[in-house]
Amino acid sequence: MTIADIKENSENEIVTTDTKDIKIPFIDACVQHGREIMDVQLGRIKDKGYDFAPQFQEMTIHLYLLGVIWKFAESLDFPEKARENAYSAIRLMLASDGMQEKKVRQRIEFLKKMARVEDGSNAHAVDAGYQSEPGDNSLAELFNHYVDEYQVSGEFWRLYERGRKTMLYGGLLVFFIVIWFVTLFMPGNSAISVLTAGLVSAALFVIPTFIIGLLIFKSKIKKVKQATSP
Repeated sequence: MTIADIKENSENEIVTTDTKDIKIPFIDACVQHGREIMDVQLGRIKDKGYDFAPQFQEMTIHLYLLGVIWKFAESLDFPEKARENAYSAIRLMLASDGMQEKKVRQRIEFLKKMARVEDGSNAHAVDAGYQSEPGDNSLAELFNHYVDEYQVSGEFWRLYERGRKTMLYGGLLVFFIVIWFVTLFMPGNSAISVLTAGLVSAALFVIPTFIIGLLIFKSKIKKVKQATSP
C-alpha cells in the first residue's frame, strides 16, 4: 500500500476529535495525536543528556509512538485494525517529514519486526507507549531503563564507527600500497598475482583490527557489568 492509498482509504473513515468539535479523516486524527504526544514527550527528554546510539534512540521513539497511536486508534471505534492503522499513521508521519517512500517502507517493515520479541509479546517500548498517559514522563522512564546498557550507548556506537572506518579505509590503504609496491619494485608479476598480494595484505590488516576491536568491546562490557553489579 502506498502513501496515496493510505490517504484515500482514510477519507472514508471520519471521526470527531475529543479536543475539537470537528470531523477529520481517521488516519489524520492518529497522526495529529501522535505528534501532539511526541512533542510533549520529546521536550521532556531534550535536556536529559541521554547518550544512546542514534539508530537505537530513533527505533525506540518510533516503537513508543506505535504504542501511543495504537491505543488511540482503539479508542476511535476501530479496535480490530488499530495496530495496522498505527503503522499507517507512522508511515504518513515519516513521509511528511521528508523521508523517501522506499525508506519509509523499509522503516515500517523494520518496526514490525522489532515491535515483538521472541515469545510474540510486545517490545518494551511498544508497551510503554501503549500504557502511557498524556503529560506523564513515560518516554524518559523508558530511556532510563536502558541507561546502563552499554550495547546501545553512544560510546559503543562511536567505538563501532571508528573501528569500521579504520578497517575500511585502513584495508583499502594497505591494499593500494601493496599493489603500488609490487608493481613498482617487483615487475613481471601477473595482474592476478598483484591483486592477490593486495587482498591478502588487506586481510592481514583487517582481521587483527577486527579481533582487537572485539576484545576492546568485551573488555568494556565486562567493566560495565562489574560496575553495575551489586
